[in-house]
Amino acid sequence: MIVYLVPIGRGRFELYSEPADEAIPAPSGDGFFRRQAHRVAARWRDALHAAHTTERPRARGRLARWRDAVVCRLAETVAEQRTLWALRDEPAATAVYPANLDPVEAQAILNRSLAHARRHHLRWLLVDSLAFGVSGLLILVPGPNLVAYYFAFRLIGHYLSWRGARQALDRAIWSAQPEPELAALAALADVPRDLRASRVDAIAARLKLPRLSAFFDRAAVPAA
Repeated sequence: MIVYLVPIGRGRFELYSEPADEAIPAPSGDGFFRRQAHRVAARWRDALHAAHTTERPRARGRLARWRDAVVCRLAETVAEQRTLWALRDEPAATAVYPANLDPVEAQAILNRSLAHARRHHLRWLLVDSLAFGVSGLLILVPGPNLVAYYFAFRLIGHYLSWRGARQALDRAIWSAQPEPELAALAALADVPRDLRASRVDAIAARLKLPRLSAFFDRAAVPAA
């Protein structure tokens, strides 16, 4: 697995990768949990597609708009945590870092990022576990328990991220590779989005990372 140490501001870095989207597993056999997992995954894909569809009628209810906003926010969370999720089963990985960094400094930044992620996701794992338990009280309210679904999603996400950070920090064997394009990207972190867009897109194209531009726009400062 290749992980990029992306510069997003002065002295600030984020771990980034573009692992393949996990396909919805085809249900095999008559296992109840396998069928339910497939059903939930399919519904998530449908909800995400509906939330991003621009041709839907504008005059929608407040609940529908709120639902779509939550789905889009959760999709951003998936994108931000995808790297850690993918690391949870990786015995080895390559860290690609800006070529203007010293290799020892790059390794230190990687270790600090992983240690911070492990602490951060463990803390939120505990918080969301409590919130999910409390949200179960809403089962008495008619209709789907959207609050419980929301915290269940966050709970699973933080758990997978914590596992990924722990695996990457304590067990995975890392190699390192300098990358001049990331050094060029570092020079654009403080440039307003409109002025840097074409250059960021060009860097993403040369690195063959089609989602990098959107990630950089979300993470780097200033955003506009």
